[in-house]
Amino acid sequence: MRLFLHQLRTEQLLYWRSRESAVFTFIFPLLLFVLLGSVYSGHIYGVKASQALLSALLCYGCVMVAFAGLAITLVIRREQALLKRLRATPLPPATFVASLLASTLIVYAIEVVAMFLLGRAVFGTPFPARIGSIALIIVLGVAAFAALGLALSGFVRSAEGSSAVINLIVLPMAFLTGAFGPTQHFPAFLRDIGDVLPLKYLVDLMNAVYLHHHTIWSKPLALGVLAAWGVAGLVLAALKFRWEPTAS
Repeated sequence: MRLFLHQLRTEQLLYWRSRESAVFTFIFPLLLFVLLGSVYSGHIYGVKASQALLSALLCYGCVMVAFAGLAITLVIRREQALLKRLRATPLPPATFVASLLASTLIVYAIEVVAMFLLGRAVFGTPFPARIGSIALIIVLGVAAFAALGLALSGFVRSAEGSSAVINLIVLPMAFLTGAFGPTQHFPAFLRDIGDVLPLKYLVDLMNAVYLHHHTIWSKPLALGVLAAWGVAGLVLAALKFRWEPTAS
């Protein structure tokens, strides 16, 4: 436990001291919420547009922190041989991974709180009524997308190309699944693609809980699909995750 807490503290310090990482994964969803919230008006899904956008961008923030941020961090550390050197220390690999996931969960939880406070201050959006269900969504979302981030890091071969590769996945996924706004006017084939992507089901869960005050258990299909994506990510991570630099 002492090693875990020490590494968790280290991971937090590394994250917040990295300006690029903090801006890319933490600040950008907040800025995007302010920008889109200032453009959209009227109602979406039967609620104020700003509230619907807050719900969707909370999910986008999860992808940025738990998927994009984690994958890029691991690729950079691997290619700089930091992961290789880490394995030569007394820190067990499982403890390192657990501390990294716990740090990711803390960062996203802080972002969720920041988003709700920002929405209330700027657009007057309400605080969530189902705190317990929101907390479960945070944990499930981080677990699923962190597993997918671990898996993806094994497929990205260079630190230089990691950001481009991951943005090529994240941005289209966000558009197709409603994380940047409604998709009902999209062509049918684009909606069909969005329906198989994991972010679609995180958005469905957040909309049900935050916008319509249902419990997380009211969406069993979304829960099952998101969990299945997480399991698939774990399997791929077990097969593809590498501690050694690609060139070695």
